[in-house]
Amino acid sequence: MGKAGLPVSPLAPAGFPALPVIAGVEFASGAAGVKYQGRTDVTLIRIAPGSTVAGAFTRSSTRAACVLDNQAKLAQGGEAPDGAAIIVNSGNANAFTGARGQESVDAVTAAVARATGVPASRVFSSSTGVIGEPLPHDRIVAIVDDLAAALDAGGIADAARAIMTTDTFPKGASATVAGEGGDIRIAGIAKGSGMIAPDMATMLVYVFTDAAIPAPLLQRALSSGLDSTFNAITVDSDTSTSDALILAATGRSNAAPIMSLDSGVGADFVTALHGVMRELAQLVVRDGEGATKFVEVRVTGAASDTDAHKVAMAIANSPLVKTAIAGEDANWGRIVAAVGKSGAAADRDRLTIRFGDMVLAENGWRAPDYDESAASAYMKQQDLVIGVDLGLGQGARTVWTCDLTHGYIDINADYRS
Repeated sequence: MGKAGLPVSPLAPAGFPALPVIAGVEFASGAAGVKYQGRTDVTLIRIAPGSTVAGAFTRSSTRAACVLDNQAKLAQGGEAPDGAAIIVNSGNANAFTGARGQESVDAVTAAVARATGVPASRVFSSSTGVIGEPLPHDRIVAIVDDLAAALDAGGIADAARAIMTTDTFPKGASATVAGEGGDIRIAGIAKGSGMIAPDMATMLVYVFTDAAIPAPLLQRALSSGLDSTFNAITVDSDTSTSDALILAATGRSNAAPIMSLDSGVGADFVTALHGVMRELAQLVVRDGEGATKFVEVRVTGAASDTDAHKVAMAIANSPLVKTAIAGEDANWGRIVAAVGKSGAAADRDRLTIRFGDMVLAENGWRAPDYDESAASAYMKQQDLVIGVDLGLGQGARTVWTCDLTHGYIDINADYRS
């Protein structure tokens, strides 16, 4: 069973991966009783002095106080000469809580600063859970000292579990890059299951590396991967108030500093970082609330990449497409309808639609060798690929989604109770 008492997603990996220890990063998790008693619900992360930090956040107009606070702090720069810290709670989003929201952020971050010796201006916070209820921050403050005393470089797996809400499994990913003089390690964790739609970052994500890299380059490396990872997934088309991605680089690797993203090592680092980001993003889709199918939507031949994205997301977010997938119904006409409503340039007579390698429709008509039984058999697979070629240009985009089942309703109908 998952943390919220839900069955583990059938799309879950076999287990939590063995993530490398990132020198200069320590974790501690505990139970503050933010919403539920006896459930680990707070994580503290301390990042060593001399690190650099980057971030990306939801663009929701009703974003939470912690998001606004993090954005303001990173606007001052990503250097952390005296170290940094991250404090995360689940069970309460501290969103739409008025002035009290910032008061809670200030209380929690001040407590972390006192306990860790990190300047409050470098303490970042995240809250996830119910919107519109004041955060009982005193419960978090009460355990901060204990968390600080328990900080452990090997605690990342417990941290991944502590940030879960309706998630049914913890999510982690890692990569190693050969640097000049030593290896560079990257490890990340994420939470996310519902209220997942692109607008950065679609969940809570914390990624750490021992690379030595200036803050502006770290931010560029992060930002350049958003559109192909966290902005390319959707579970339900709803953007959260609290989404955050924080990336920290400790500089503790023996490898020479990365001073250019265009260098061989710099390019390898960016590729590896984006790979970790993509894996975490896809794990969120695999834990989509009630999901039984993992779906890749590949759009090619669009007039532009922007149009390709519009078409891909129109398909991925369509309740009609998603319920057909849940019912294992090869109803490709719903994909035709989604393409037409997307707002992108499209020409009926140039459109090609595929399930996997099977061509279902082309040249404005059902394919001559279309086989309904083969298409229906394909829909029974757990991992599906829907391909659409618009035949208009070179624009392309791939996004990931899941099906829409009654389980989604069951989870969200009583989320607050």
